[in-house]
Amino acid sequence: MGSGGHILAIPYPAQGHVIPMLELCLCLVKQGFEITFLNTEYNHNRVMGALAGAERVGDGNIHLVSLPDGMKPGEDRNDLGKLTNTMLHVMPLKLEQLINTIEGLGGRGITCVIADENLGWALEVAEKMRVRRVAFWPAAAALLAMQFRIPKLIEEKLIDFDGTLLKSEEIMLASSVPTTRTESLVWACVGDKETEKILFQVCLRNNKAIEAADWVICNTVYELEAEIFSIAPRILPIGPLLASNRLENSVGHFWPEDSTCLKWLDQYSPRSVIYVAFGSFTVLNNTQFQELASGLEVTGKPFLWVVRPDITEQNPNNVFPLGFQERVKSRGKIVGWAPQQRVLNHPSIACFLSHCGWNSTLESLSNGVPFLCWPYFADQFLNESYICDIWKVGLKLNKDEHGVITRTEITEKVEKLLGDEELKQRIQKLKRTVLKSAEKGGGSYKNLNNFINWLKS
Repeated sequence: MGSGGHILAIPYPAQGHVIPMLELCLCLVKQGFEITFLNTEYNHNRVMGALAGAERVGDGNIHLVSLPDGMKPGEDRNDLGKLTNTMLHVMPLKLEQLINTIEGLGGRGITCVIADENLGWALEVAEKMRVRRVAFWPAAAALLAMQFRIPKLIEEKLIDFDGTLLKSEEIMLASSVPTTRTESLVWACVGDKETEKILFQVCLRNNKAIEAADWVICNTVYELEAEIFSIAPRILPIGPLLASNRLENSVGHFWPEDSTCLKWLDQYSPRSVIYVAFGSFTVLNNTQFQELASGLEVTGKPFLWVVRPDITEQNPNNVFPLGFQERVKSRGKIVGWAPQQRVLNHPSIACFLSHCGWNSTLESLSNGVPFLCWPYFADQFLNESYICDIWKVGLKLNKDEHGVITRTEITEKVEKLLGDEELKQRIQKLKRTVLKSAEKGGGSYKNLNNFINWLKS
């Protein structure tokens, strides 16, 4: 048993939130902390399945536990409004009971709760039970700073008191931060008015809960978003939280990783393979899926494509263009889920065709791999703007008049990206900046150390 305290870590129930939270916990385990890692039952079962039954990770000092989220079997957990509501009704009381149960087991009681900022109710429970509390933000700091600005948006009559948009305008937080249109505000771009109102109320509640948090830590790097930290000084950058910093593999995936792709990559020359992955949430309609497949085929270049079983509305094996898999089998590898950090670290990867999730963004930056940007929803459009407009280390893929990214657009942008030597130099420079921050003496390294010292105090 280590010398630290006992931390209860609670990620928001989405893949892009679970992985960086677990990565933080693996860093804390090395500092002597015991961790209880709390997923929803649904996601706990997925993580356990991908781990092949290991109930504890992190040298046995991370205990994976679960609570019900209130959803019924078969209900759609991508319905964010319903999931948010049911969690709010069911989980706070269950969390209290769990903390009391741990207290009663005779071991170390919970000394600190680290909860995803999107779960303000968990911070409220911790405050009620007089446990130290930390808010964890797994996305860009700019997104959280925008959430903090809600009262000003209401005051400026850009939105109503329930989050309804009153004007279509661009909001600029700082000159080195992408502008955000009001209709792209994180709660306002879901497409369902009822869900948008629920999410806005949650943002308000989270803002209030965060005021009582002892720390607000963020998986970002100071140099990537420097101006944000003068606007929102409470946000402490401790990123990038990557398994490669520990020289180990990442954990917490919802699907088993197919590591055969790493050996497959070995046969290709440096910077020659296109890597295509859209995270855990993106869904493509059949037309768009087929156009992407045709685009990859027409490039004539080797590619590694992550095709989740649920990336299309029906089984993707029935959606591929006729004969596609046979025609590309000599240079195309298709897997259900990939060990992405290791893939992006492989010398054969030339570029990353990405949905621009924040984890994917940090992973690609940390390996100096340029981007082709294909955002799907939420913060991914902000990240695309950072990549293409601010840092200038990637290219946007534009839709045609029918809302489709065509095979021609894909092939032209691949050629343009791979031929842009200045862009490649910029991302190599940014790679050094990002990695230096996490190394001894770097900004994120110091911030994380200060945080750990507080946890131990």
